[in-house]
Amino acid sequence: MPGTEPLLQLTGVTKRYDGEAAASAPPVLADINLELARGESLAIVGPSGCGKTTLLNIIGTLDRPTAGQVQLEGQDLTALDERQLAELRNRQVGFVFQMHHLLPQCTVFENVLLPTLASANEVLRDGAPDRARRLLDRVGLGARLNHRPGQLSGGERQRVAVVRALINEPQLLLADEPTGALDRTSAENLAQLLVGLNRETGVTLIVVTHSLDLARQMGRTLELRDGRLKEVPRAV
Repeated sequence: MPGTEPLLQLTGVTKRYDGEAAASAPPVLADINLELARGESLAIVGPSGCGKTTLLNIIGTLDRPTAGQVQLEGQDLTALDERQLAELRNRQVGFVFQMHHLLPQCTVFENVLLPTLASANEVLRDGAPDRARRLLDRVGLGARLNHRPGQLSGGERQRVAVVRALINEPQLLLADEPTGALDRTSAENLAQLLVGLNRETGVTLIVVTHSLDLARQMGRTLELRDGRLKEVPRAV
């Protein structure tokens, strides 16, 4: 169940792009405020080009806001340097993108373990192989450890990407259009997997999606439009 203390807090987050034309245009993100509890699941929806991915990248420290503050567990992420941010991403944030970005020359097992190579936590690193096997079993790929990405379906490759994102036991899982490149059945299966892992592991989940079916399965849905977030009421 979600906790009472926010895991993630955005305060006054604004994003403008550089350049004369961009400087005179409305900001991509305008004074965004958001709190997300531990274990919560959130969908961010909105029209193409509205800034959803930009917002997700700022939350995941792949981009910096022009103004405002992003806090994770009370730590101001905007005050960290690039080395500190890289360490934080590896330790506390998992990413799933529309394209799986698996290394074609590596096996499923090797791809999943890649993020652990940069971990400074020896206990976490030493336990990674067993954890990888358990997670791959959980997503139905326990028999495909030695297969390479080219031998898997699109849905299977995305499941491997989800396991890779979870291997370092992050507190925050960010998924950017994770079902966008999948057929309907594979998309439904991946949506069920993300929801199930959120409930089973307690990882806090943020999904950027065009899929209303996926959004409805999250605990909350926010719409990003004209640079601002608005709560989408749940259907009765």
